[in-house]
This record gives sequence, C-alpha cells and structure tokens, in this order.
Amino acid sequence: MNETRVNSTSQSGIGTLLQYWRRSRNLSQLALANEAQVSPRHLCFIETGRAKPSREMVLLLADALQVPLRERNALLLAAGFAPIYQETSLDAPELAAVRGALDAIMQQQEPYPAVIMNRRWDILGTNRAAARFFGYLTDGRSSGQANVVRMMFDPAGLRPMVSNWEAVAQALIRRIHRESVGGAGDDVMRALLAEVFAYPGVPAHWRAPDLATPLVPIVPIAFRKDQRTFNFFSTVTTLGTPQDITLQEIRLECFFPTDPDTARYARELASAS
Repeated sequence: MNETRVNSTSQSGIGTLLQYWRRSRNLSQLALANEAQVSPRHLCFIETGRAKPSREMVLLLADALQVPLRERNALLLAAGFAPIYQETSLDAPELAAVRGALDAIMQQQEPYPAVIMNRRWDILGTNRAAARFFGYLTDGRSSGQANVVRMMFDPAGLRPMVSNWEAVAQALIRRIHRESVGGAGDDVMRALLAEVFAYPGVPAHWRAPDLATPLVPIVPIAFRKDQRTFNFFSTVTTLGTPQDITLQEIRLECFFPTDPDTARYARELASAS
C-alpha cells in the first residue's frame, strides 16, 4: 500500500506521544497491546523509536487510547503522515443540520439556561433563558466573548454570586486538567489557566493536575442575588461519534432546577422579560 508522508511539525516523536497518552490512561504496554490487539514487542519498538508505525497502526492505537480527533492529527503528523480530521466552522453550510439540532435542544430547555461551548470554554451560543439569567446576575455587563472559566473565577464575573464557589471551581479545574491531557500545546488554554490562577483566593495546589480523583457525576451550583437563591445542576452533552474536530469539541450544557423555588424564579424571569 502506498502511504503519503509529510514533514512532521510536532515537537515530539510518535513514540514519545504514544507513551504520554498511554501513561495518561494508566495503561501498561501490555494492556495497550491487548486492547489494540497488536504485538507487545511491536508496540515497544514503536514507543522506543526502533519501528515506524503505519498510518493504520497510528489510528488503531489512537482509537484504543480514546485520543481526541485534534490530538489524533498531531499523532499522525508526528509519525510523518498528513492529518485526516477536518475542523469545520460551525457556521459552515455543511453543519446546518447540527446547528438546527442544537437550537432545538436549547429551545426545549426554556425557561432554564442552556449554553454551547467550545473546547476552550468560550460560549458560542445560548438560549433566551441563559441570556436572561446571566444578564440578570451580571446586570448586563459584557466584555467581549464570554468564557465560562473566566466568568467563574473572575471576582468581577459570576464568582461573587456563586454560594458554593470553591466546590464548583475546583470541580471545573479538575475537569479542565482531565480534558487537557495530551493537549499541552494549546497556548490559549495555558494562558487562560495562568490568568485564572492569578486571581485572588484561588488555591495554589489547584495548579497541579489531580488525575487520580474521579470526576463527580453531578456538581450542584447555587447562585444568589437579590435575596434569591437559584439551585441548579447541569448536564453536558457531546455529539456522538463525530468525524470532525469542531463537532467533537462542542459541548452543550443545560441547567436544571433542584427545587421548586428555583423553577419558580426562572419562570418569573421569563415572564418579566
């Protein structure tokens, strides 16, 4: 089979990257070889640079390691192959059906908030309830494209209104660390983390990734303003089996009330608008 190779722009070789991903998944060479159904000897040779993997082998190991599509492209580049996964703009005509589905879900979420985010936690879109609710909390203040991490940590953002801020913020940081495995080259995300860790009152030990502690399935969040307490929990939806980087990295977060008062306050905000 003819295979087209390109010059790799990665700072790390394929063997180093595979070792990094394998260790981040807490897998031994033997466990990964069994999972991918390849020879442990061949896997060892790839990781140590004594053998060059084919494109099919790179994709097979990436699938066994559950590597995100963006980082699969990086693995292919490191092995000398062209990337195969595209990154299509969400505004592109070919993603119209996806945008329609996301809009339908957000509309069904009314009168409770729903937001669409990218991998860097930038808010790409909201339903009317989210615009109402977060506008109410911040008195309509806006500073360009909203980012969930910045809003949660900035003392001038949502942070003063979150009653259980420390628990919510720590859970958010743990999730960011978990999702950043393999993506250490994202300068934008590194700069964002440096920014939020510089805010007052952020514990220094949160800087170190805690990959051993399991992520909790539900993190309640309590917002308080004008003698009202809004108690929510949220669910995050991702698109199943996408073959496009943009689609894989989109997340839709929907907020649900945990008590009758929160449900009533949300309806009152909707009526007032």
